[in-house]
Amino acid sequence: MSATPEGWLTDAHAERLRARAAAAGDGTIVEIGSFRGRSTIVLARAAALGASVVAIDPHAGSDRGPQEFSADSVRGDADHDAFTANLAAAGVSDRVRHVRKMSADALGDVEGPLAMLYVDGAHRFAPARDDIARWGALVEPGGVMLVHDAFSSIGVTGALLTECAARGSWRYAGRTGSLAEYEKLAAPPSGAARARDAARQLAQLPWFARNVLFKVLVLAGQRPLAHRLGLPAGMHWPY
Repeated sequence: MSATPEGWLTDAHAERLRARAAAAGDGTIVEIGSFRGRSTIVLARAAALGASVVAIDPHAGSDRGPQEFSADSVRGDADHDAFTANLAAAGVSDRVRHVRKMSADALGDVEGPLAMLYVDGAHRFAPARDDIARWGALVEPGGVMLVHDAFSSIGVTGALLTECAARGSWRYAGRTGSLAEYEKLAAPPSGAARARDAARQLAQLPWFARNVLFKVLVLAGQRPLAHRLGLPAGMHWPY
């Protein structure tokens, strides 16, 4: 690949994704939200030869970054063309099946169970919760779900606390920056174990508040102040 595709996946995020994809064996890996293929390429390169990698993205030009919520067909088609070209340049086109649909409409296009789910779709609460709940239900016990912008985006964080912290299907395995990892449990945990797991997730809220503050400052045109308060130099948005 001549250049790294545009996107918001950091090198540290990519390393965690790579490790989990490699550990998925010959199972099915689903990515929700591919944008221009940055994370898709990581997954396809790391996946075992017998694995199935499915990238779900409507490329509608919507929900593609901070403050870009509305659909735009021209922008979406440009993203789709870049996605296709980037996968070809990386030599992984034949490793990925692209489903160009909204994630809510693509459930019938993928057979479960899933060994790994990577969620980086719409970051608003309702669609994020829908992705975590409906697609997460397809993950097999022992499988993993990784969610981008966890404890950073308000909508994604609310969805995780609702679906993962308040329910007993998942165990929080930690995070790399804003990339959180969860393990699907075979059986509901005990009350004490569930409380401990919820506490580990709630302990991320100070970091979440810090990220929200940085975003408010950036949107208010106070990026230098955000950097003085801890937003890493060269980072335009907290990830």
